[in-house]
Amino acid sequence: MLKKFSYIIKGSLIFTCLALSTVSFTNSYFQNQTEIAQTSIAEKQLIDKSQDIKVDFREVAKKAIPAVVSIKVQSKKKSASFLGSEDDSEDPFDNFWKYFSKPRGSKSEPAFSGQASGVIVSADGYVITNNHVVNEMDNIVVQMSDGREFPGKVIGQDKNSDLALVKIEANDLPYLKLGNSDELEVGQWVAAIGNPFGLQGTLTHGVVSAKGRNNLDIVPSEDFIQTDASINSGNSGGPLVTLSGEVIGINTAIATNSSSGNMGIGFAIPSNMARYVMKEILDHGKVSRGYLGVSLQSIDYNLAKAFDLKKIEGALVTSVVSGSPADKAGIKAEDIIIKYNDRPVDNAATLRNSVYMMHTGTKINLTILRDGKTIQVPLEIKDFPEDLVKHASIIENSQLGIEVDTLTPELGQALGYTNTKGVVITKVQPGSAAALVGLKKGALILSVNRKKVETKEQFFAALKETAKDRPALLQIKQGDINAYISIQLE
Repeated sequence: MLKKFSYIIKGSLIFTCLALSTVSFTNSYFQNQTEIAQTSIAEKQLIDKSQDIKVDFREVAKKAIPAVVSIKVQSKKKSASFLGSEDDSEDPFDNFWKYFSKPRGSKSEPAFSGQASGVIVSADGYVITNNHVVNEMDNIVVQMSDGREFPGKVIGQDKNSDLALVKIEANDLPYLKLGNSDELEVGQWVAAIGNPFGLQGTLTHGVVSAKGRNNLDIVPSEDFIQTDASINSGNSGGPLVTLSGEVIGINTAIATNSSSGNMGIGFAIPSNMARYVMKEILDHGKVSRGYLGVSLQSIDYNLAKAFDLKKIEGALVTSVVSGSPADKAGIKAEDIIIKYNDRPVDNAATLRNSVYMMHTGTKINLTILRDGKTIQVPLEIKDFPEDLVKHASIIENSQLGIEVDTLTPELGQALGYTNTKGVVITKVQPGSAAALVGLKKGALILSVNRKKVETKEQFFAALKETAKDRPALLQIKQGDINAYISIQLE
């Protein structure tokens, strides 16, 4: 501390000496002493503030750990072979499925079993966890921190956010409140609590590294909180809490590779999204989604240049569904949405996630850039049509593992596809059939089963017509390379 203090004083003296004049030595001397005194005061304030960094997590642990549960699951549908190879590091979640009851290589495939985490959010036994923890599980047991166990029943699931609500029959349980994740700030202290590697009631701490992380190819609706709090296998579904013990996130995934586990990059679903999903399940038995009827793409540097934008912001409309709210409001492909209700749209995910949590009948006003001019477009949100949900999930259900969009002239120019029509790949799921054959984001699909496709709708229709016992034949243009790729959909 003395060394640091001396350095600051020395720095002040050097600065002062450079400003000295031989004529005003006396006045400068007293001025120097004043500056030194002010520096000392500032240093003391800095030291006082540094004491605030010594955060004590004992109270957080006492309050939060009793409300964090271990969720044990079993499934007859899933077995060890479901997991793939032992070295599989492409799973975007936390390798939850890697820990099971019987080693690989067994001649008889045992029923799958695993363990993860959850958080009690009501005294009467509602538990929030990840959907990938309980999905397709035949048996769910919720274990309290005091050792008590209760059968768990899945009340509702939302694959789009990877959240699920589980109920246990008990009362007067310890629980945690869902905080307001919108008020969370980067650099804020947080604690992650769960059961990593089956070690129940483990607390790790860190800070909020970033907010609004998306385009991670983990779930359709991405708005993740990034943290460096240590999160490992078994933490899925556990809470990310503030120093006051409020839940501001549900731990979901980590960045990892084959040679390491936690790398200091973990992701949590914001508590505001968890609150919305829970309320929808309790009120309606399912999660409804707001619907605009557009396909969106984030503006990047190249697109900003192509559209002569001054800033890299907004969401580019790549296509509009006929008869949708956007269509009726007059929104067109190549419109760029920069605001909704005067709130800035940083990227496509910002708008998509906001609309996701809107109910039918909600009226919003969009600020749109069209041909260099700014216009205001009012419209009314509708519920996402069930038939479109099924239609849009054809790719996912086919295990092809890609998402596509119609190639517009502007998008084609940005990607280097001039005078070409087709369907551009906007996302490739890690470990999917498409990823295994080398398909990448930005590749262009020209035909399916020797039938030309120029729109997303034509692509879905052609793919749906593929015979179940035959692979789909895709004609691909990826950069300057044209090729045919055969992919088995089942």
